Amino acid sequence: MIENIVFDIGGVLADFQIREFLLEKGLDASVIKRVLKASVMNPYWGKFERGEVTEEETLQAFAAADPEIEDELRIAFTNLNGMLIMKDFAIPLVTGLKKGGYRVYYLSNYSKKAYDECGESLAFMPYMDGGVVSFKVGMTKPDPRVYRCFLEQYGLNPESCVFVDDTEENVTAAQQIGFAGIVFRSYDALKEDLKKLGVEV
Repeated sequence: MIENIVFDIGGVLADFQIREFLLEKGLDASVIKRVLKASVMNPYWGKFERGEVTEEETLQAFAAADPEIEDELRIAFTNLNGMLIMKDFAIPLVTGLKKGGYRVYYLSNYSKKAYDECGESLAFMPYMDGGVVSFKVGMTKPDPRVYRCFLEQYGLNPESCVFVDDTEENVTAAQQIGFAGIVFRSYDALKEDLKKLGVEV
């Protein structure tokens, strides 16, 4: 029986608006493509989300991947406010589940910088029962250890939990530990998928 709903953040409760964010910083489409390749597709991105490297070390690694755009990379990542926007349904979804008697948590890959600078996108957190973000525990999904860390921190049985993430690999990893899993596609699809598990939204 599902008693706990566990959400990823980016791509589920909040939207990454990274292209729009970079356009607003004055970067053109061709430069944005290079910035994304040098940063979010860089192995250092995962290290950054795990809190293993400093912001400056991360920027240096990004710049090393494409030295010609070092200035643009620094402009892009000076302040991340606006890169993530909370979805309109996030708070009503969380509060509705809580009223239904469920405990609601988050489990997300998140750098400390994004956590500190994108606070408005996390306005649903005070309504939740807790959660784990990667930089605080030094692990990122789909590492099985981060799911176990979450379960141990809150004393939960995986069979009582459903994990919702927009990345299939992360959902599969949770299912292998015993969670029920939902790959997020849309809010309406999520409500249907939860209903199949006996969870009414």
